Amino acid sequence: MVVEEGFPGQRLLVLPRPLVRTALARPGTRALLVTDCGYFPRARAHGIKRVEPIQQAVVLLCTDGSGWCSVDGVDHRVHAGQVVLVRPGVPHSYGSDQDNPWTLWWMHLDGAELEDLLGPGGAVGPAPVRTLPDLYRAVALLEEIVGQMERDVSQTSLFAATAGAWHFLAVLASGTEAAGPRSGTIDRAKAYLQTHIAERASVAELAAMARLSPSHFAALFRSQVGLPVLAYQTQLRMSRARELLDTTDLSVAGIAAAVGYPDAFYFSRQFRSVHGTTALRYRAQSKG
Repeated sequence: MVVEEGFPGQRLLVLPRPLVRTALARPGTRALLVTDCGYFPRARAHGIKRVEPIQQAVVLLCTDGSGWCSVDGVDHRVHAGQVVLVRPGVPHSYGSDQDNPWTLWWMHLDGAELEDLLGPGGAVGPAPVRTLPDLYRAVALLEEIVGQMERDVSQTSLFAATAGAWHFLAVLASGTEAAGPRSGTIDRAKAYLQTHIAERASVAELAAMARLSPSHFAALFRSQVGLPVLAYQTQLRMSRARELLDTTDLSVAGIAAAVGYPDAFYFSRQFRSVHGTTALRYRAQSKG
């Protein structure tokens, strides 16, 4: 059996189509609009077949596992670290590997500039499957997009999601990340933050590890990652907090401590600031 959605821990946002039409007539979202987006973890038996193509572009980012896609009659394998981009109006289908199901971040795009961006002579180009040089940066952008649309469907949030989509397409168009002598330094800093989520690492401490001045390190980090150091660390912590809320019975105070916030009240304020809801309400939301 092939299923389109309904996976444990998934996040799924679909704009009402009357709102899509309104947004496509407004400055700021007329040129590019995220109409649907989400996150499907370990999406076993996931699959879509669109013989009648849709007028939105489809972006699939595989972060784990594997799958396949068929775009305009051409078959491709899809592995972790790869992105699938289907242009509007192109017949396609895709699905998760049966034995090693993929984890996907995904979005649908509409707007007046899509053809110019994604067409054969466009900035992004026609290749339907490509390998990303910096998977984490791409994931961070799609998570930001999903987070903005989870917050609400105001014009401000839709515009912020659109900004994230522009950034994602720009990363895709660039083809490669900066490969200077300091790129490995930032990779190591990110890896350190990812494995020390509960610890408070200051910019000065990270810079010292890299043997750089704090100002130079902070500027280099932001240019390569797309976020300031502390915003990146907050994002990591909130991602882990959501995982613990979804998969454990830990109290909010216990989760706060596990992700590096000894003050549960401060954690609650941060969580609400990022997600637009309290941790307990997030936990109670229907998922999957």
